[in-house]
Amino acid sequence: MQYAKLTIRVAPFLLLFFSLLFLVNYVFVSQAHAVLEVEVKGGFQSADPIAIVPFSWSQSGKAPVDIASIVSADLARSGVFSPLSINQLPERPTLEGPINFPRWKNTNAENLVIGQITAIGQGRFEIKFKMLDIFTKKNSIEYRYNVEKKQLRRVAHQISDQIYQQLTHTKGAFDTLIAYVVVNNNTDPKKRIYTLAVADSDGYGEQIILKSKKPIMSPVWSPNGKRLAYVSFEKDRSIIYMQELTSGKRKTIAEFKGINSAPVWSPDGKRLAMTLSKDGNSEIYVMHIASTVLQRITNHYSIDTEPAWSPDGRSLIFTSDRAGKPQIYQVAISQKGRSGNPKRLTYEGDYNAGASFSPDGQSIVLITREQGRFRVGILQLANRQLQILTRSRLDESPSFAPNGKMVLYATELRGRGILEAISVDGSHSPQRLRVLSGDVREPAWSPYRGR
Repeated sequence: MQYAKLTIRVAPFLLLFFSLLFLVNYVFVSQAHAVLEVEVKGGFQSADPIAIVPFSWSQSGKAPVDIASIVSADLARSGVFSPLSINQLPERPTLEGPINFPRWKNTNAENLVIGQITAIGQGRFEIKFKMLDIFTKKNSIEYRYNVEKKQLRRVAHQISDQIYQQLTHTKGAFDTLIAYVVVNNNTDPKKRIYTLAVADSDGYGEQIILKSKKPIMSPVWSPNGKRLAYVSFEKDRSIIYMQELTSGKRKTIAEFKGINSAPVWSPDGKRLAMTLSKDGNSEIYVMHIASTVLQRITNHYSIDTEPAWSPDGRSLIFTSDRAGKPQIYQVAISQKGRSGNPKRLTYEGDYNAGASFSPDGQSIVLITREQGRFRVGILQLANRQLQILTRSRLDESPSFAPNGKMVLYATELRGRGILEAISVDGSHSPQRLRVLSGDVREPAWSPYRGR
């Protein structure tokens, strides 16, 4: 049946049924081999044209990183902008050279981005760029960076963020990370490998966090973006771990009898909500990380799982079948534990699960069943209106971008797991991230990165 089919993905409270008896082999290395490939699916009729000229380079040959193409790809993925192609550029002006503005007006673009990369010695580079309004001929942004070579791609994402914020008045989310799990395509379970990885928001710069012959699930970011919590079966049962990304150091958080699953950090980073069955039934608990003191939040004969914190840390939402089918509930939380009885949030449809809050707390994203298909939906909490964003068959693990403008989720394409991102208003086609081999699933979008 369909509900059982989502065992690994949107129903982690069924993890107890997994039993894979192979040895674990986890390593920490610099790069993975299953790099995500980004595919922009078609154009957007409502997207704003923007001109991004290839950055000039101070040396002969090619620049170490094509910053302009990264910025163009970032803005195109947002669905808000439609960067001109190279052959649509009427000229390629430099920062110091003249600009023929009348020619640019014929492109329909309102903004023009120009930049340069200069090698300044000792492995460092200076990047300067500016954005001009084609009609007023005035600069709207002008900035420079001084960085090492390994930071050039990140600078490109930061430039994308600056452009996005200037033109939309909303903070960009290109200089962020995503975590996900990749499973190779080997049909022999004895040769199946699970990889927990982290990459830039466009899929580049992939880093392996954990490799195992046992399932890895439910990665979730700490509020400062420096740690991940996740579930691993490397000891033949579900255990929750917390791991520092820089050092690779990790700590066991929960290995109680039965199910240990679905960890999620509180907004202040001091507590973890999780699903445990140590007392016989699947319930929601909160652990104070420093003291490891547990507080039981739910106490019901039904299955309660998949907790998620509100942005203010004062409540949790979770999935429960206490009404007969999976639905989303909310319960108030204090430092002492539960404060009040859970209230039901979802009533439309007979399956709603895997919810999490938008950054502003005004909506939740979830998986809902429509006509037998599991799709991403947005529920507005003020009026309880549910908008279905996707039209695929088997979506899972939706995660808001930190600016709340897009949702990252896993889905299925011709029998393979891929990642897609879609705007929260559903006005643009999903943008696809996929690996060249294997299934990718369980995505989680990071908070903003420190600079």
